[in-house]
Amino acid sequence: MPDSKQYEIFDCGDICLQSGEVLPQAQLAFKTYGTLNQDRSNAVLFTTWFAARHWQNEWLIGKGCVLDPERWFIIVPNLFGNGLSSSPSTMPPPTDRGRFPHITIYDNVLQQQRLLMERFGIDRLALAIGRSMGAMQVMQWACLYPDSVPRLIAMTGAARTAPHTYVFLAGLKAALTADCEWRGGDYEAQPSAGLRAFGRVYAGWIYSQSWYREQRYREDGVASLEDFLAQKWDTNFAGRDANDLLSHLDTWQQFDISRNPVFNGNIERALSAITARSILMPCRSDLYFPPEDNAYEVSKMPNAELRVIPSIAGHRASGPGSDAADLAFLEKAIVELLH
Repeated sequence: MPDSKQYEIFDCGDICLQSGEVLPQAQLAFKTYGTLNQDRSNAVLFTTWFAARHWQNEWLIGKGCVLDPERWFIIVPNLFGNGLSSSPSTMPPPTDRGRFPHITIYDNVLQQQRLLMERFGIDRLALAIGRSMGAMQVMQWACLYPDSVPRLIAMTGAARTAPHTYVFLAGLKAALTADCEWRGGDYEAQPSAGLRAFGRVYAGWIYSQSWYREQRYREDGVASLEDFLAQKWDTNFAGRDANDLLSHLDTWQQFDISRNPVFNGNIERALSAITARSILMPCRSDLYFPPEDNAYEVSKMPNAELRVIPSIAGHRASGPGSDAADLAFLEKAIVELLH
């Protein structure tokens, strides 16, 4: 079996960002699965989420899976800031660490579109799909390039970051940077206490109240709630670079598909530009992206449907390790659009 952690690089050159800053010699890391057919009609864009890397998307990719490489050519681009594409941890001075430029989802999508066109000659996708920050990307894709995105699935994500979610992300930033080893991002070793605090704050948001009430964490084989936090969440971000995490938090906080020169902040115009056959799939118990946000978005999109995942798993309902019922609910929608 090939190493799933291998990947390719698309050299973007020096790119001017929405912030007005320049990201020099930018690199977009990506991995493909399957073979592009002769008329380039089997391309699926599957975007990554917060702090994730391409191999974490493989839970839906594989022989016999809904995204089967024997039929589909799946492209998984890594978000800037995830440690593989250009990131605070990979850049040389003067754009390293805390000096890494502010990058938006819009900045990412512009370079992803270049990747598809310049590397593969793909100007139309069979499907754009993503969860969480990946859902943000595919919705940005669909309003900027409506002719390229005929079908869209956005799982547990939204077209903009809600104020309540912004506050959650601000709490994560505060937990991480309160570590005395932080040193403004110029730490000598990763701020381990800050990363542990970061994980515990995250744990309080990623699952629902009902999930904890029903002690679903015991399914991981832990004896108590404290053991679950210590074994799962104290270490969940231990292998990640703190500046990379902060870069992604910043990208998430700024997100709005209309906050760009094309739509000038008009969210209704941006949503109405999404002509794709779209299925928006929030989870009814998600604390980040509640169904009400997607319900508003669907009402402004000309060809969209709302399907609420009936789960108590919160934001994890659309990710790796999903319950069998949640996974079946997601796969049904994907199969419907692709077939």
